Amino acid sequence: MAFFVDTSKSQEYISFRSSIPLRKIVVDSSSRGWKIYDSGPKTVKTPLVCLPPASGTADIFFKQILALSAKGYRVISAEHPVYWTVREWCEGFKKPMDHLELEKVHLFGASLGGFLAQKFAEYTANCPRVASLVLCNAFVDTSVFTYNDSAAVFWMLPSLLLKKMVMGNFTAEHADPRIIESVDFMVERLDSLSQQDLASRLTLNCVTSYVEPHKLTYIEHVTIIDVFDEYALSSPVREEIYKFYPNAKLAHLKTGGNFPYLSRSDEINLHLQIHLRRFEGTAHTARETDEKRNEEIDATD
Repeated sequence: MAFFVDTSKSQEYISFRSSIPLRKIVVDSSSRGWKIYDSGPKTVKTPLVCLPPASGTADIFFKQILALSAKGYRVISAEHPVYWTVREWCEGFKKPMDHLELEKVHLFGASLGGFLAQKFAEYTANCPRVASLVLCNAFVDTSVFTYNDSAAVFWMLPSLLLKKMVMGNFTAEHADPRIIESVDFMVERLDSLSQQDLASRLTLNCVTSYVEPHKLTYIEHVTIIDVFDEYALSSPVREEIYKFYPNAKLAHLKTGGNFPYLSRSDEINLHLQIHLRRFEGTAHTARETDEKRNEEIDATD
């Protein structure tokens, strides 16, 4: 008999919420604020920034934040306010980066977060703000989604209908308890989102837009993380992103569902460390060196 755990009541999640504060960074006069969890050494100026899928909130990456920050990495999870266009989102994302004095970041994006990470790298190509990309269950063209033609009216649809549209992509037929737990946790997060939040995210997810790969050739390090069991995106979507990044490192998980950063966090965290390791000793390291940490410990003694 499988033993199920309510993730939001787990000791790990409770520890995360009690030890790492949720910050709100207001970026313009309309009081729109980014919700941010920022953990790890603030001396690191090229952190790993995690961007959630349409259904996610900033806390869904708590397993990455806890595990990687314990190893000296600075990890930020960023949840965006309401934006209606990809360009507006890109302009908006620059503002919390500027507020936190981050010249460049490593972006780990899941699904919609992965798409927006690529669009931000494209948007800032003339003055690069992205040091590298890690794309998990991501896509390069919104035309793969069913609701392209109706995206313009999402803003006026009721919350219940919007939730059903998002949950239609959740695969429920799993025997794996960790995958079931990850879906249950994401459903809880989805329930916490307002109608405007949901409408905004679905609009960004479905309004006609695509990545222009020729604008991203400056990014030398890309890791693509995919699961090979049932999840929301089809194999042709996966093959398309491989074509865009022929030199990318491929990290394949046999199972994990739509939310492997929750259901297979140990594997995801390992792939993130492998990806970030190549930047250690450079200006774009996401990790405080052991020597630096030892110096700080000595200074406090």
